[in-house]
Amino acid sequence: MPCEGCMERDNVSTAATMEFLLLGFSELLRLRVLLFLIFLIVHLVTLAGNMMIFMAVIMKPSRPPMLFFLCQLSAIELCYTLVIVPKALLSLAVVDGSTISFLGCAAQMHLFVALGGAECFLLAAMSYDRFVAICQPLRYAAVMSQGLCLRLALTCGLAAFAVALGLTVAVFRLPFCQSCCINHFFCDVPAVLHLACTQSYIPELPLLAACVLLLLLPFLLILASYVCIAAALLRIASPVGRGKAFSTCISHLAITLLHYGCATFIYIRPKSSYSPTRDKVVSLVYTNITPLMYPLIFSLRNKEIRGMLRKMLRRKKIAQVN
Repeated sequence: MPCEGCMERDNVSTAATMEFLLLGFSELLRLRVLLFLIFLIVHLVTLAGNMMIFMAVIMKPSRPPMLFFLCQLSAIELCYTLVIVPKALLSLAVVDGSTISFLGCAAQMHLFVALGGAECFLLAAMSYDRFVAICQPLRYAAVMSQGLCLRLALTCGLAAFAVALGLTVAVFRLPFCQSCCINHFFCDVPAVLHLACTQSYIPELPLLAACVLLLLLPFLLILASYVCIAAALLRIASPVGRGKAFSTCISHLAITLLHYGCATFIYIRPKSSYSPTRDKVVSLVYTNITPLMYPLIFSLRNKEIRGMLRKMLRRKKIAQVN
């Protein structure tokens, strides 16, 4: 039986006329201006950092596999922040929250999940790259060829796009209650599921399936790679050699922990434990702070990235002088 107060989804025009209200940070009216300025500065710095890494890698004539994957990661982060942060800034600028259409909300959710999933698969591909570099160094150039890197990058994007499309369709086929106020600053999956007019756990099954495919599967691949890497490091007699080999993995490990820590907290849990305030705080870290940390981590840990950034800035200064 459909619940009382649910919207009829049989009407073909529903998708064109229905709107959601993103409440955003409406409970923090006094801090709106401060939060807006902080988020705007963080957003601009994030865009600048990821754009610099992307351009630095693109301008390099020959790119090793790790830099190729890093370039793709920066491109994903650029798109990721552009999908979420502008709407969040608008919700801070508008006192009563900002509206988003039914199709706009579905598109935002799909892009957010697809980009996040592509990042998970890409982290798994990067862990495989580290596995081959440490465990099979003599075969590294032959195994991690340009063709394999391109196929891995394409597979990461297409697989995440397909899973995200299935999840988005499943979520937006649910009947929503007439009070379509999303207590969030973007169309996150748990926040939209909270509006569903159903008391069963069936609507959570697509989210669970997506978590298994986008989170658990890549995590198991990453874990398997690092178990093999750890076993290989234990066989290295020299502490200096072991430290150098492990240092090549630190950046990837740090990003993996950041990404999976927040994603696991938000998505792998029952609907009954949903807390709008807590979710918004974690999502702020997930969508603003984490993308900002990526270029910082890689630029501090990767000598090639630091060298390319210095060259790019030196060329810019020379061009300005000329």
